[in-house]
Amino acid sequence: MPEITVPGATIRYSIVGPDESPHPPVVFVHGILVDHRLWTTVAEELARNGFRCYLPDLPLGSHVLPVDDHVVESPDSVAELVHAFLVGLDLDDVTLVGNDTGGGLCQLLVDAHPDRVGRVVFTNCDAFEKFPPFPFNAVFATMRGPRSIKALAGLMRVPALRNSPLGYGLLLRRDDELTASWVRPCVDDPRIARNLATLLRGVGSTDLTDVATRLHRFGKPVTLVWGQADRCFTPELGRRLAALFPDATLVEVPGARTFVALDAPHAVADAITRVGAAH
Repeated sequence: MPEITVPGATIRYSIVGPDESPHPPVVFVHGILVDHRLWTTVAEELARNGFRCYLPDLPLGSHVLPVDDHVVESPDSVAELVHAFLVGLDLDDVTLVGNDTGGGLCQLLVDAHPDRVGRVVFTNCDAFEKFPPFPFNAVFATMRGPRSIKALAGLMRVPALRNSPLGYGLLLRRDDELTASWVRPCVDDPRIARNLATLLRGVGSTDLTDVATRLHRFGKPVTLVWGQADRCFTPELGRRLAALFPDATLVEVPGARTFVALDAPHAVADAITRVGAAH
């Protein structure tokens, strides 16, 4: 995977799709304890349609390159990191795609730096006071130090616990190999555990209600591809988020949960293709 160095961090990322594309670049933003592989199937379908896709591994707990603590001291600082990624690769008019915590980061990014974003696609994600939603607000509250993170993540190596509602059980259909790899970095590397602990302390003291009051200023196209079987980020939350934007389209995906890109990748790729091709 190629790497880019920005202040305080080196980010690995995957690139999928042709070097020269008639469509705007697509940049994917994942959430906590997930990496770029959340988006692989979606990106591969987009690449076949001629889109150039960028899939960074952000320092949200499943990364393998530790970063300086100030980079992950708050959700705002991670949103600034995503912006630095766009600037460093000189990506403009991007289609920004966010899920879970990554959708919250996208909200912060378009509030602070709307200039490089041409359109946004949200899949089920944090919004308003749901940052994070139950039961993860309780889980993350116990993961405020590297030792507690290592202990709890170590327990998540047990498939039954990892696939429970306190792990990934509410988020996707079972995928033991993938989810096991997502918890491994913060168990094996204390520097990654420290990064995650720093981030979770920042998330615990933040919500997205303030930024929600300004999202009406983002007048560019916004599409929400919302799994209707999600018990964390409910359909009602998706409707509330859609109502904030002046140019929003809501696509309901029956049967999909939080990780819509895994449960229904074609629905996500189709929505990105429509909004990107409209450019």
